[in-house]
Amino acid sequence: MPKFTSNDAEINYQTFGDSAKPALVFSNSLGTKFSMWQPQIDFFQKDFFVVCYDTRGHGHSSAPKGPYSLDALGLDVIHLLDHLNIQKASFCGISMGGLTGQWLAIHHPERFNRAIVCNTAAKIGQEQAWNERAALVRQQGLQPIAETAASRWFTEPFIQSQSAIVQSLSNDLGAGSPEGYASCCEALAKADLRQLLQDITVPMLVVAGQKDPVTTVSDAQYIVNHVRSSALFEIKASHISNLEQPKAFNQAVSSFLQQ
Repeated sequence: MPKFTSNDAEINYQTFGDSAKPALVFSNSLGTKFSMWQPQIDFFQKDFFVVCYDTRGHGHSSAPKGPYSLDALGLDVIHLLDHLNIQKASFCGISMGGLTGQWLAIHHPERFNRAIVCNTAAKIGQEQAWNERAALVRQQGLQPIAETAASRWFTEPFIQSQSAIVQSLSNDLGAGSPEGYASCCEALAKADLRQLLQDITVPMLVVAGQKDPVTTVSDAQYIVNHVRSSALFEIKASHISNLEQPKAFNQAVSSFLQQ
């Protein structure tokens, strides 16, 4: 798979579909890789030039020593667009990727037609908790986090009925880079966009999982309340809503992109 250099990181990416069609970029959540978007890749590549990448520290991207920053995560996307000669794209990110999408809409609105931010918040969690998790992962590796991830990511009925999907994602997390994961935790510890949401002019869809214990419907509503051209879509899912409810997710995103 192709890679390119963005500042101090080698970013792994892949494209799908016709490059003459409108570009649509997907950004993964903490502890996953871009294959988490497979249902969306399959659905959207007929109408869009789909661009997926592994966030620095994840998947087949490199994991330079951190801490990372939200600025760095966002600039990796801008550099990817530049590398592919894409002047303007739509963007869809989940959790950490959704926070990256908000940063991009604030700092580089000229590069984006629309933004879909999913299962996310303008500030995710608390600084101390993220820093404690980063320290724990550097000491113990990712296996302890991987063993408990499913209950944060999915509802119990999905865990029971789709065990292969759940196990695959958990395995990917456990096999990931502890340094990359911890460094992204440190980026999340510092990231707080609450005071900047009012600057967003890019049309934005905010997807919220009704059963999400990590980033709640209230977190999503906060974004919608502060972004002038935005809409809320609630989905019957937990934190990884694009995999738990792919049909509803794809339809909501598709409808928004066609507006």
